[in-house]
Amino acid sequence: MTTTVVWLRDDLRMADNPALRHAADDGDVVVLYVLDEESEGVRAIGGAARWWLHHSLTALGQAVETAGAQLVLRRGAATDVIPAVVADAGADAVLWNRRYGGAEREIDAAVKNWAGEHDVEAHSFAANLLHEPWTITTGAGEPFQVYSPFLRACQRAEEPRDPLPRVRKLAGPRIASDDLDDWGLYPGDPDWAAGLVAQWEPGEAGAQHRLKEFVDGILDGYDGSRERPGVEGTSRLSPHLRFGEVSPFQVRAAVAGASPREDRDAFLAEIHWREFNWHLLYANPDLATVNHREKFDGMQWRRSPGDLRAWERGRTGYPLVDAGMRQLWHTGWMHNRVRMITASFLIKNLLIDWRAGEQWFWDTLVDADAANNPANWQWTAGSGADAFPYVRVFNPVTQGRKFDADGSYITRFVPELAGRTGSALHEPWDNDPPADYPAPLVDLKETRRRALDAYDQIGASGR
Repeated sequence: MTTTVVWLRDDLRMADNPALRHAADDGDVVVLYVLDEESEGVRAIGGAARWWLHHSLTALGQAVETAGAQLVLRRGAATDVIPAVVADAGADAVLWNRRYGGAEREIDAAVKNWAGEHDVEAHSFAANLLHEPWTITTGAGEPFQVYSPFLRACQRAEEPRDPLPRVRKLAGPRIASDDLDDWGLYPGDPDWAAGLVAQWEPGEAGAQHRLKEFVDGILDGYDGSRERPGVEGTSRLSPHLRFGEVSPFQVRAAVAGASPREDRDAFLAEIHWREFNWHLLYANPDLATVNHREKFDGMQWRRSPGDLRAWERGRTGYPLVDAGMRQLWHTGWMHNRVRMITASFLIKNLLIDWRAGEQWFWDTLVDADAANNPANWQWTAGSGADAFPYVRVFNPVTQGRKFDADGSYITRFVPELAGRTGSALHEPWDNDPPADYPAPLVDLKETRRRALDAYDQIGASGR
């Protein structure tokens, strides 16, 4: 009987898992997760994501045991671990679902080469994107740089497959495994994760609960409510998608018959924005460190550790910015509209390099992934593909009045402003400012002008 090692990565689920499904249908299975923080080019995940991974692996381990097998945990460079696990299990094959970062693809190719040299079968599957990057290209065969034609190309492409059924029965040898607690993914002393525990249910079951809650209620009215951070108007599926506890095929199938159509289409457009960013990463492996538009290499960023720290801690004196940064710190997540506002404030009002903000989000977001985090930061900075216009700077006061007029979001995370409304809420510095809330860190008009001048110097603003 064939014994197959199924090497899981960002696909921590039993349902709609092509590699696991194929192996389960073929014989004995060893389900493996490798914590690889050693291979060259692999970016170690941030603190919030490590917390999530601990709980997701715990849930997955229980599911694999219930099915009749063992989740094997090993730590080290994948090119060393995979051959060792194959030998320990007496395996004939290694299967995995594809990933799209440059370093990760090189590792997978090296494992496949090793397998070919040692008479071990190795196969990969499409599991985490609706469309593989090489299948959606321009008429010239190049990757898309603009989202709208990318979306239209996806809509014209072959219909994505239906989700695969859940794997319910497994069998296979039991081999040595690390103890998850020894990996130190969960925060120690101090334990800063109380807000994350209250907010999230990591794991495949939590993903399905969240998806059902969204489809059964929040999706109706999504197009109108998704921009308002004070209401439950978004899916909050992003961390579940990031760790592959639910697949985009499952999400697409779940919303396929939903109405109104405008809400469904608006949500699916967001799923395709996620795809667009992964396609960008596939074509640009250095997305987290290198400006997509080279002219931004000449940008004269400020170095101000004090301003950066105030932004990180939600102490800028601008209520909507501070609410967003505090939500991030306490829950590991931030509303998408507010992500754009806080990013704009750092990049344009503080004139701090987008990479500093991207790194902070990488460490504090439970949903930070290698594609969407840097691509969205570059979009706001103007240095990315299909970038936000350079002369547009989000005004956090105007944005607060428009999208959080009643202050339900701001006062939830900035309790110093509780009970305030109107100008007293959105511009507290001019309206009997509370003693325990900071004065504005910078002047919005002056710093907007400074940012546009800086953009002019590299010929980017088009003013």
